Amino acid sequence: MLKGNSDRDPLDDVLRPPIDETEEERSIRLQTEEQAKRVSEAIDEAIRQERQAAKKKDVVRVLLLGQSESGKSTTLKQFQRLYTPTAFREERHLWRSVIQLNIVRSIRIIIDTISDVHRNAVLSEEESDGDEEFQLSDQLVAIKERLKPLRHIENILVAKLVPPNEAEATHLGNRPDIASSSKNRKDQEIFVRPGMGWHGALLRGARSSRPLSAGSTGLETPDDTQCVLDSCRTDTIALWQNPTVRAILQRRKVRLEELPGFYLNDLERMTSLKYVPTDDDVLRARLKTVGVCEYKFHLEASAGSESGTEWRIIDVGGSRSQVRYYCSFVATWAQFFDTVNAILFLAPISGFDQALAEDRSVNRLEDSVLLWKSVCSNKLLANVELVLFLNKCDLLGAKLRSGIRLSKYVRSFGDRSNDLDTVTKYFRGKFSAILREHSPLPRKFYGFCTSVTDTNTTAGILAIVRDIVIREHLRKTRLL
Repeated sequence: MLKGNSDRDPLDDVLRPPIDETEEERSIRLQTEEQAKRVSEAIDEAIRQERQAAKKKDVVRVLLLGQSESGKSTTLKQFQRLYTPTAFREERHLWRSVIQLNIVRSIRIIIDTISDVHRNAVLSEEESDGDEEFQLSDQLVAIKERLKPLRHIENILVAKLVPPNEAEATHLGNRPDIASSSKNRKDQEIFVRPGMGWHGALLRGARSSRPLSAGSTGLETPDDTQCVLDSCRTDTIALWQNPTVRAILQRRKVRLEELPGFYLNDLERMTSLKYVPTDDDVLRARLKTVGVCEYKFHLEASAGSESGTEWRIIDVGGSRSQVRYYCSFVATWAQFFDTVNAILFLAPISGFDQALAEDRSVNRLEDSVLLWKSVCSNKLLANVELVLFLNKCDLLGAKLRSGIRLSKYVRSFGDRSNDLDTVTKYFRGKFSAILREHSPLPRKFYGFCTSVTDTNTTAGILAIVRDIVIREHLRKTRLL
């Protein structure tokens, strides 16, 4: 058992100056202690200032919502192009394989469609669905044969983009809006997990197949896929421009120009051996992502006064399997609500005459309206700014000009004029009314009619959105 004063500090003997300390040693000791104290205080002050700066310049978070193919990924790419242009340019070349796959897929859809019609044409009239009027010329049959190598190229591109342990990613189910020949087999639209993993796989593949010199992107010499596309250029252009093919696609209601990743009007340029993706090509590229991912950006000097601000854009998967029941909305996304400054909601209003790819019994416009209503009425979002993009107005205008009447699908539109201005004004009014009626607290309606693939128009709209988000961010941090 220890004897002595139990209250004595056991470190006291260690810290107490030596009994026989000389005056010179005492002076050195005091100087050392003073210096250590100054260093400690400087560290404490630096930590304090860092915490204050973090409070004043908190992370800005935006949540992207919308159904599949609503334009979320394109909006994200537009944000990257505008506010982190250096990073966007550095990654642009990695999209070439995606663009090549989009082109090959479009050609394959055409070939599958005309092949299906050709089979039906030899059946009796009762079984052929009216396809007997379409007879494939010897020229079209020959073109089909010469384009067979594209199927092999498609498999190679899928293998490049999809990790070996995600083979199921190539089997997402039928696309009912594409050729009926797909009814008995899977339409192999691939998906990738969110993030930059597929970028790294492409980059490693390029480096392993061809050593790169300093500053090289790998695009200075064409890859094997581009060589095949170049050799098929004449036939792919002839196939797309053939009047019989156009008539068959129209009869089967296969509207390739309305699907993401449509490049058939640019085949001359994009099948060239010297092809390098442009910003516009990247914005139009289609690569399906599933799951939730948070993308981090540090705004570059071009962003103005917000230069250096960290933005985090959360992209929520839009497939209906993830949003199957709107009553589960809160449970699915609640973890993101408490720190979100704004929600950017995309509604593709050109889909008023289309069904969801995942569920043919659900109209695309109706699905967007129900999801918008769910977002507006959610009490967890009562203090979050909502910004609505009525997207794909370019496709909407083309449909209206072709003679498709909105009132046939939306009866409440009545006998209003079937022009773009009237229709977009009608939709803005409907979505605004839902916000007013169902929002737990009064809030301003921010609604924009957009075509997010249009770079010039989208740049101005995103600048307005950025100001809205920044203002809300400053209000929450009590700096306004």
